[in-house]
Amino acid sequence: MEKVEFLVLRNLLHNEKYLRKVIPFIKSEYFEDQNQKIVFEEILKFVQEYNEPATKEVLCIEVENRQDINDTSFKEITQIISYLEDVPTEFNWLVDTTEKWCRDRAIYLALMESIHIADGKDEKKNRDSIPSILSDALGVSFDTHIGHDYLLDYEERYESYHRKEEKIEFDLEYFNKITKGGLPNKTLNIALAGTGVGKSLFMCHVASSVLLQGRNVLYITLEMAEERIAERIDANLLNVPIQDIGELPKQMFESKVTNLAKKTQGQLIIKEYPTASAHSGHFKALLNELALKKSFRPDIIFIDYLNICASSRYRGGSNINSYTFVKSIAEELRGLAVEFNVPIVSATQTTRSGYGSSDVELTDTSESFGLPATADLMFALISTEELEGLGQILVKQLKNRYNDPTIHKRFVIGIDRAKMRLYDCEQSAQQDILDNGKDEEYDYEEKKPKKSFEGFKF
Repeated sequence: MEKVEFLVLRNLLHNEKYLRKVIPFIKSEYFEDQNQKIVFEEILKFVQEYNEPATKEVLCIEVENRQDINDTSFKEITQIISYLEDVPTEFNWLVDTTEKWCRDRAIYLALMESIHIADGKDEKKNRDSIPSILSDALGVSFDTHIGHDYLLDYEERYESYHRKEEKIEFDLEYFNKITKGGLPNKTLNIALAGTGVGKSLFMCHVASSVLLQGRNVLYITLEMAEERIAERIDANLLNVPIQDIGELPKQMFESKVTNLAKKTQGQLIIKEYPTASAHSGHFKALLNELALKKSFRPDIIFIDYLNICASSRYRGGSNINSYTFVKSIAEELRGLAVEFNVPIVSATQTTRSGYGSSDVELTDTSESFGLPATADLMFALISTEELEGLGQILVKQLKNRYNDPTIHKRFVIGIDRAKMRLYDCEQSAQQDILDNGKDEEYDYEEKKPKKSFEGFKF
C-alpha cells in the first residue's frame, strides 16, 4: 500500500480538521490503486451527503452494497479499511505532504493525458488543449482564500491598517521618505539610467547598506562577473577606493573583512549568470538550492539587470515583440518576489533619446513600456557634467505605489564613484530642485538657485 495514500485515507476518517481542509482538493483519480480509489469515493460520498466524517463501519457497509466489485476486491478493500487506525500526525506537515502529493499526481496525470492527445488518441480534445491541461495541474494548491469580503472582514482590514509592515530601509533619507520607510516585501523596484550613470553602483550601495542592517542579501548579476560586483561592494564597505583594492596587503584586507563580519549577522551571496541565459525559473532553483545547502534565505534580491534576463515563457530571439518580452520578464520577477516574500531591486536602460537627457520620463524606458506598468517603484538616475562636478546625482520619481510621486518628485543624492557610495546631501542642495509637485512656474530671474542647473528641463 502506498504510504501517502494510506496516510490521506486514515486522516480523512479520523481527523475532521484535516478532512475539512483537504477534501475539496483531492480527486479520486489521484489514487493509483483501484481499491484505495473506491475507499476514497465512499468517504467523499458520505461527507457530501451528511457533512460528517465517515467511520470504518459505514465504509464496510457501503462497500458491501456496491455492485461493481467482486469478492476478491471486497476482501482487499475491507482489509484496507481495517488498517485505517487513528494515529496522531502533525497537522501542518500532514497538509503540506498531501498538497505535494496532489500536485505531483495532477502533473503526472496531465502529462499522460497530454501524450494521449498528442498521439491523436483523444477524439474530444486536440493539441490546443494541452497548455491549459498542464497549467491547471501546475496550479493545484490548497489555498482557500477566495477574496476579501468588504463588509464581513472589516476587523481584519482594520488590523492591517495598524500593523507595521516589514520593510527594508535605505540609508538614504529621501528614498525612505518617498517609500514611507523602505521597500516592502513582494515588490519590484526599478532604477532607470543611461549607460555609466550608476545603475550597478546604486544596487551595490543599497546591497551593502542592507547587509550592514544584519539582513541577508542575494545579488544576481548577468552583466558583470561576480568578482567585479564583489570588488564594488568591497570599495563601499571597506572604505577603500576601488582602484586601490588590489593594492591592499592580504593581512590588511583580511583584517578589514574580519572586522566587517563582526558588525553584521547578515550574509551576502553574489551569483553570476551568462547574459540573457537565466530567467525566474533559474532564480527560483537557486533560492531553493541556497535554502537547502546553506540555510540561506534572502531578505532582498538584486538583479543586475532586468533587460538582459531571459523569460521563462518566451524563447529569446523568437518572433515576439520587445514590449511583450520585457513585460513578461518584469511580471515573472514580480511573481518571484511575491512567491518568496521579498523585495526585488533591478534596473533598466534609458532609450537613445533619454540617454544624456537632464529630464528622463517613463517613455524613455528602453525596449518596453510594459516594464513601468509592472513595477511598484520606478525612478530615474540622472547625471550631467554639472552634477558630476558637484559630486551629485539627480533622482526623479517616475512611478510610486507606496506614496504620492509628486512629493519629493526630484531630489539629489551625493555620489562617491571611487568608493562606490551614495550619501545624503545637505538640505541646501535639495532647495535647488523644484520637487514639491506644485504646478507653479519657475522664475529663473527671481528664484535663481545658488548652484545653477542649466540644461535641466522641469
